[in-house]
Amino acid sequence: MLNIVLFGPPGAGKGTQASFLAEKFELIHLSTGDLLRSQIAAKTPLGLEAQGYIDKGFLAPDSIVIGMIKTKLQENKDANGYVFDGFPRTVKQAMALDQLLNENDTLVSGMVCLLVEKEELINRLLNRGETSCRPDDQDVAIIENRIKIYHEKTEPLREYYKAQSKYYKIDGTGSVHEIAQRLSDKVSLL
Repeated sequence: MLNIVLFGPPGAGKGTQASFLAEKFELIHLSTGDLLRSQIAAKTPLGLEAQGYIDKGFLAPDSIVIGMIKTKLQENKDANGYVFDGFPRTVKQAMALDQLLNENDTLVSGMVCLLVEKEELINRLLNRGETSCRPDDQDVAIIENRIKIYHEKTEPLREYYKAQSKYYKIDGTGSVHEIAQRLSDKVSLL
């Protein structure tokens, strides 16, 4: 089973590239952002709780996110593998993912990190905000807070996966096709 953690700051292109990887390698694309947004749109108790965090640029609590991932893994036991997009975001979540995958007799194959400069990230998110109507992509202060939280809470995951020899970095700039080709070349080796 091929299980890829696609990693990078907000605006790095994880969603776009995760969809590409899922199609190319016949994996299930698990986007915590999409899962959370669907819960918010449905106004479920989980969605309403998460919305308060997301609207301010904060991460949803681990209990919410881990519960959603566990449900998706249970619903797709026959999958060829997964592309995790937006999860894990903390070392605690990475440890929980290892446990969930272990319960399903599999493990993380690799964590692939898209590297993009801050100015490019902000421009990408503001452009996406014009078409997506996502409030968290339309306010520079919220975007900068999301990037700050990424550096504080999510970047330590690099060390977690480096310690397991599962960390791979990819240049996340250029055309969508160029980035996809770099990712494909790396994932083909895992």
